[in-house]
Amino acid sequence: MIQLYNFLLYFFFLLLLPLLALITLTRAKYRGRSFERLGFKTKEISIALKKRNKSEPVIWLHALSVGEVTSALPLIKAIRDNMGSAHIVFTAATRSGKELANTLILPYANVVLYSPFDLRFSIQRYINIIKPDLFILVETDFWPNWLWLLQKHKIPTMLVNGRISAKSFTAYNRFLFFFKPVFRCFDLLSMQTVRDANKMVNLGIDPDKVISLGNLKYDMGTVGATGSSITRTELAVDKKKMIWVCGSTHPGEEKILFPAFRELADNTELFLILAPRDINRGKELVSLAHQFNLEAQTRSSRATGGDVLILDTIGELVFCYSLARLAFVGGSLVAAGGHNPIEPAVYGVPVLFGNHMEDFSEIAGDLVACGGAETVSAESIASVASFILVNDNVQASMAKAGMNLVTQHRGGVDRHLQAIHKLLQQ
Repeated sequence: MIQLYNFLLYFFFLLLLPLLALITLTRAKYRGRSFERLGFKTKEISIALKKRNKSEPVIWLHALSVGEVTSALPLIKAIRDNMGSAHIVFTAATRSGKELANTLILPYANVVLYSPFDLRFSIQRYINIIKPDLFILVETDFWPNWLWLLQKHKIPTMLVNGRISAKSFTAYNRFLFFFKPVFRCFDLLSMQTVRDANKMVNLGIDPDKVISLGNLKYDMGTVGATGSSITRTELAVDKKKMIWVCGSTHPGEEKILFPAFRELADNTELFLILAPRDINRGKELVSLAHQFNLEAQTRSSRATGGDVLILDTIGELVFCYSLARLAFVGGSLVAAGGHNPIEPAVYGVPVLFGNHMEDFSEIAGDLVACGGAETVSAESIASVASFILVNDNVQASMAKAGMNLVTQHRGGVDRHLQAIHKLLQQ
């Protein structure tokens, strides 16, 4: 399988090489990132690890993008607190992921970098310079060459916060000849839920390698624990107004959310913070808000006033949740699989989401069952939101229920640390 994969990979790489070279040479923002991901900028790693004592472990953690970087934070912080001598190298695949990692992860890591392309020479250069004692992958971003080379070098490899949506499970089954060898490269696959663990076993993975240690995001803690915060004053939100945060929204959802907010704001002192999943949609959403007679500003413009703030920045959404009276989690009113509803629940915020929570079905179901969340439709979201916003007892009851669920599921970080210690001892 790996030979066929590499044949196709290098075939398309060589085919697209002229275009890639042109983009890299003419666009500065791609130039440094591409050379780094090819493995030609490893000096920074060498400097960061230069004074390493051989008895001190090197742990390489990798996260795909923003969501995975956020998930990694509690674990990274715990590794630093409990294994102070460890050297931590953190990589992210996307520009937004690396930007967030520079803010959230760098205080606890020795170095933050872009991840290598899944080309054997690129990965080999990273492995040669990092010399990791353990590799940890957060949630997803499975690459055959990367995992195969780690296995070849006998470097223990662990998946944390693993999850398998129904859609992904179907794809993995359909291309089992490809994915089964990839998953077998892991020494330990730590899944978020028992259901996720069972799916991995059903794919033919050794049950002794699969375990459910819980979702790391339950251990996110408070804003203060992350070393960052955000205030109403910074966002220029009137103290009299309640805040409704709609996070990780997708195209099509804002056409539902803006008129719902317009209806609510006519009868309630309310301010809307809307964070699109794609932060490049800021200007587009300001224009769309105007169509519903709403005055909107983007966070990046630093302009003040209006009814709506479009959060077109990296890493601030989680802190905005801490200010909210009510939250809506996007990707759920349209068929995008939803996003993680734990993020607002951690701060004791009642949560709304649509019917499309396939990627987080078990967590969403638990939140609804305990009373910390409500499932809404395009037609019902305004009335449900209004009922929660204006009824203090209802809002407080939902907030408490969500917080209780979070408290019950905390402790995943400690369980992950135990597993990490065992792998390092091997």
